[in-house]
Amino acid sequence: MDVSKDLIAASATPLILAILKQRDSYGYEIIKQIRETSGDELVWTEGMLYPVLHRLEENGFVESYWQASEAGRKRKYYRIKEAGLVELEKHRQQWELVYSVLRTTLGNPEGRTNSDV
Repeated sequence: MDVSKDLIAASATPLILAILKQRDSYGYEIIKQIRETSGDELVWTEGMLYPVLHRLEENGFVESYWQASEAGRKRKYYRIKEAGLVELEKHRQQWELVYSVLRTTLGNPEGRTNSDV
């Protein structure tokens, strides 16, 4: 499925924050988790991910730190902060509202009530 760039952009913040709520992570691992979780339907690039991570860091929602990998190479990890947890909850509520409206509207495209059927 070809997911629109607008929808990918709108979902990037809550997806990243949700991943970081589970555990600290680095860029490639985040990209890999999105791809695997979506069954290869959402394929992010570094050019899409890192601007969002940097914005989240500038806004105080995540923080980064360097840590050596098992191979000895240093990786930049990201962890969610308390403000990021609050932001994630806001996004969760907003997405639930949008999903509810879509489900109702798409499930009832002509605006009929059950009593009209």
